[in-house]
Amino acid sequence: MTSLPADRARPAPLAPLVARTVPLDATLARDLLALLPAAGATDACSWVRRGEGLVGWGRAAAHVASGPERFAELERWWQELVGSAVVRDEVDLPGTGPVAFGSVAYAAGSPAGGTLVVPEVVVGRRGDRAWLTTVSPVGAEQPVAAVPGPADVRPQDDPAAPSGVAFADGALSPGAWTSAVAEAVARITAGGLDKVVLARDLEVTSGAPLDVRWLLRRLAERYDTTWVFAVDGLVGATPELLVRREKGLVTSRVLAGTIRPTGDDAHDLALAASLARSSKDLEEHEYAVRSVADALAPHCTSMNVPESPFVLHLSNVMHLATDVAGVLADATSSLALAAALHPSAAVCGTPREAADAVITELEHMDRGRYAGPVGWIDAAGDGEWGIALRCGAVEPTDPSRMRIFAGCGIVAGSRPDDELAESSAKLVPMRDALTAAAP
Repeated sequence: MTSLPADRARPAPLAPLVARTVPLDATLARDLLALLPAAGATDACSWVRRGEGLVGWGRAAAHVASGPERFAELERWWQELVGSAVVRDEVDLPGTGPVAFGSVAYAAGSPAGGTLVVPEVVVGRRGDRAWLTTVSPVGAEQPVAAVPGPADVRPQDDPAAPSGVAFADGALSPGAWTSAVAEAVARITAGGLDKVVLARDLEVTSGAPLDVRWLLRRLAERYDTTWVFAVDGLVGATPELLVRREKGLVTSRVLAGTIRPTGDDAHDLALAASLARSSKDLEEHEYAVRSVADALAPHCTSMNVPESPFVLHLSNVMHLATDVAGVLADATSSLALAAALHPSAAVCGTPREAADAVITELEHMDRGRYAGPVGWIDAAGDGEWGIALRCGAVEPTDPSRMRIFAGCGIVAGSRPDDELAESSAKLVPMRDALTAAAP
């Protein structure tokens, strides 16, 4: 990790924390998202896939960093915090003991910066094992949050559905965005770069403050193969695992190349086959896989990079996917690995510097934490970080408003109208979650 500048002011010493993890009856954590209590839009934390993962609420500690050194500052803060913590861990699995949920802005210059949040209460489940972690300042009798022990873990009241939801164009209208795609294709064809990822946003308004828990539950019901996340008002369901670090093993799932299914099984099988043979999509995918493998190589003693991708079927799109794996060669944390991988070609392009410049010029918006790393880290440095895709950010000053995002990889063979249709398909998860009726 890059160290902080010597002249940068350092924050006051952190108050020591005590973290206690105890076993929990797995049946109590069968539905993790149902355990989240009603609170403000920024309070819920989630990293859940197919019923397993972590949820948290309350704030025992938090830190915000910005600028080019945001990853390094968050890493230093976390190491200092866990270095002084008193940890009583009766479970000893990745994700037990003190845990921080985090999300980091795509761009170094974004006002969104990066955030690590240490909840007062975390409930986790892996297979048939579950646990409860409580965190509080040293000397406090118990956390401020209302779940002091396993007997108090229970489902909460159902969240209210959004009402009066309306969508409006964000930074660019559909027509202006397709013009930006056409310009990007022209620059690629002229040899200025190989690939660029262009994103678009929609503005969302509702008649009442949005309850993040509603969005999480709807996303988990409809997209169970994704990681359903929430950190500090950023909420979504990402199919892309940027990096997992677990007891010396490192894995990353790369997605690039997309086609929209029709709902007809026979036709969709044919579409999947065509996606796997598409030179345009294979080229886009190869750039993304190469960027991930190159970033992980300095930290791994050996790596497995499959020669060909597989087709990942989601309910609204199909992707070309490749799982890259390696054996960790050093003590680099999951957050530091995420920093090394960001931004991959899957959300930026190739070459990175040229693609980033085109994004800045043509998107006409601040991505905020969209397309940045989102996930969690524990005291040992293990953790999981995805790319914040299929997501939206609740406005911190007005929880009845949010922005939702989608992006597409542009290469020489891209057609602007097709890319607009793809971006619309990628907006469907959040649009549906915001407008779905109660089951």
